[in-house]
Amino acid sequence: MDSISQIVLGAAVGNAVAGKQLKNRALLYGAIAGCIPDLDVLALGFTDHLSAVEFHRTITHSVLFAAVASFLLGYVVYRIERKNALSYSKAYWLMFLGLLTHSLLDVFTTWGTQLFWPLPYSFALKSIFVIDPLYTIVFLYFLIRSALCKDNWPKRRYYNTLGIVISSAYLLLALGLKAVVYYKFKDQLQQNELQWQKITVKPSAMNIILWNAIIESETGFYVSDYSFLDKSKPIFTFYKKNHNLASSIENHPDFKRLVALSEADYIIEQKKDTLYFHDLRFGLLKNDIQDPKFGFSYAIVASKQGDLQITEVAKDNRDGVKMLKKLWARIKGR
Repeated sequence: MDSISQIVLGAAVGNAVAGKQLKNRALLYGAIAGCIPDLDVLALGFTDHLSAVEFHRTITHSVLFAAVASFLLGYVVYRIERKNALSYSKAYWLMFLGLLTHSLLDVFTTWGTQLFWPLPYSFALKSIFVIDPLYTIVFLYFLIRSALCKDNWPKRRYYNTLGIVISSAYLLLALGLKAVVYYKFKDQLQQNELQWQKITVKPSAMNIILWNAIIESETGFYVSDYSFLDKSKPIFTFYKKNHNLASSIENHPDFKRLVALSEADYIIEQKKDTLYFHDLRFGLLKNDIQDPKFGFSYAIVASKQGDLQITEVAKDNRDGVKMLKKLWARIKGR
């Protein structure tokens, strides 16, 4: 999730663990813990883009990291706050839960999270977008109400708990809506007599009303969307895999890394001497069969020596603005 959501969640966890003793300082420590796992993005400054993407949501998002790092982080908080009778045990749990809940929240998004690193398994429920204003704003409201209570611990705890419960219920609601949409797409595929191998359903940007689907077939992917305000049935747009275009480099280690990152949900496009690898997991910025633009794309140029130069395709901010305008219109139903 985005940094603001993680700060709010971390602060609420800190408040729940040590708010009675530390008051609003508990929010500060929790917020810090909620930010720490995403420091793995600093890897961009020390390695190539592909390696940095692979590193994201691995070590620092694991249960192991939370358990080990909290020994040191908890000790720092304990040393600072022991004058307020904060025990080392409570300081440890404050930081551990702040770190762990960050990773658990990320599991609900599309990008895989390796909770049990070093085991190479990622978890992604794909039920909430990385930025969801409704989740964050409501949660933040109750956190602020709790912080304003200051010394009134029962009232402070009440608002803090209410924020945690409502935000958690929102996550569960998103999972339920995803299940409904999954069967909506599945039924429509059967009615259209389309052959498919796998369906991936995820929410569109910043809401849980409009959902996207990526349906894999033998030769390509059907892409569709569905709003709970729709009065018509889902419409499917087909994109060929074109994986044969990458046959000369399909065994190259760097290309295999891209395939692994995309969870094999990708298509290939060729323009002159450049291959374009389009990762379908994050949807389209522009859903145009003649000129589609995907959320994540990579340009691949092979040298005569067999090396690959892989560069992420830069996004045009104007495409993002257009997408948001179309998104709002599409949410209201077709």
